Amino acid sequence: MTDAIGKVNEMLAAERQELIVRVVNERGSARVSELAELCGVTEETIRRDLDRLEEAGRLKRSHGGAVSLLRDPDAPGAQQEIPYYVREITRAEEKRRIAAEAVKHIRPGDRILLDGSSTAWYVARILPDMPLTVLTNSVKAAAELGGKERIEVLTTGGLMSHRSLSFVGPLAERALDDFHVDKAFLSCKGIHPERGISESTGLQAQIKRKMAEIADQVYLLADASKFGVQAFARALDLAAVRTIITDRGLDEATADAYRALGIEVIAV
Repeated sequence: MTDAIGKVNEMLAAERQELIVRVVNERGSARVSELAELCGVTEETIRRDLDRLEEAGRLKRSHGGAVSLLRDPDAPGAQQEIPYYVREITRAEEKRRIAAEAVKHIRPGDRILLDGSSTAWYVARILPDMPLTVLTNSVKAAAELGGKERIEVLTTGGLMSHRSLSFVGPLAERALDDFHVDKAFLSCKGIHPERGISESTGLQAQIKRKMAEIADQVYLLADASKFGVQAFARALDLAAVRTIITDRGLDEATADAYRALGIEVIAV
């Protein structure tokens, strides 16, 4: 019972911290007293949250509160990856819908690739146990698929990124050279009409580029918040993407702009 309560409390803290980041980013800054009232917790709890969020590179502490790294792109840690446990619950409902749509594009006998994103993990969770070959650099996705006996699972190995729980680096990239897949399901940090698809780090950008190279079709799984964002490292040109699966939060004008580039856009 104690362990179960601890897990619930950890989830509630992660959700509260995600709300804090969203408020700080929207306003540019926020005071401890404002955040405490908004979240219904003590100011001491908020201060601990802000300390953890600053350590994770998601905001910057200031006297009496916090400021957004989006307003201070040169701040230390501004380009760090968001920890997996935070990404897993961020816009979770949208990711579940995107994953459900992605599964509709997978057929028995396909050879597919799932990247290390939390959205790809949602795909792995709901993927039916049918004859498939799945190549992934995701520790979480591989573990999720391990109980599905009809799915053959291959992992890249390589350097494990502790924040994304995925394999990156030269060893992982070289492993991909030995394979070819029908469909790659990738996510990203940002999608921009001029800059293309970008990632938080160079290592993540490089492995996404290699994944796209070995796939006949690339499906980009990206919620609406990622559109218009220019992250640190450029990963792919938009020309590499055949289909974008996103959520209904994406406005129609933006969707049409990407359709004009010859990309299928599906909003769910």
